[in-house]
Amino acid sequence: MERVPMTPGGYKQLQEELDRLLKTERPQNIKDIATARAHGDLSENAEYQAAREKQSFLEGRIQELQDKLSRAQVIDPAKLKQNTVAFGATVSVFDVDTEEEKQFTLVGADEANAKNGKISVTSPVAKALMSKQVGDEVVIKAPAKTITYEILNISFE
Repeated sequence: MERVPMTPGGYKQLQEELDRLLKTERPQNIKDIATARAHGDLSENAEYQAAREKQSFLEGRIQELQDKLSRAQVIDPAKLKQNTVAFGATVSVFDVDTEEEKQFTLVGADEANAKNGKISVTSPVAKALMSKQVGDEVVIKAPAKTITYEILNISFE
């Protein structure tokens, strides 16, 4: 069984979604199916078909969340003390080509949000940064261009 790395915040977020699905959305969907079923002929009942499709989606998502949570390896970045880039690190880099400073936080795949600077540890950028130290230059070959970053700072918060 492959472990799924995630931060405590990411674990909490998945747990809250699972609780909402189990305690709110699933019971509401059961009521929707019963109401639609009461309308008669199920073969031509669009409400019933829509409620059944939603039920299928909900059950699939519930199983997916339960699986991820059962395989979760919660890693608290605040407890990590090291000087190389690893899961949970917030890395400040200098883009050599554009002369811009950027910041990335390496998180689990379910927590990734590029707009907020959170990138998956499985992304090409994160893989290139892993195990590097402050002052190292990292070359990332992207489909559009090659990017060169210099690592300015590594922190675990």
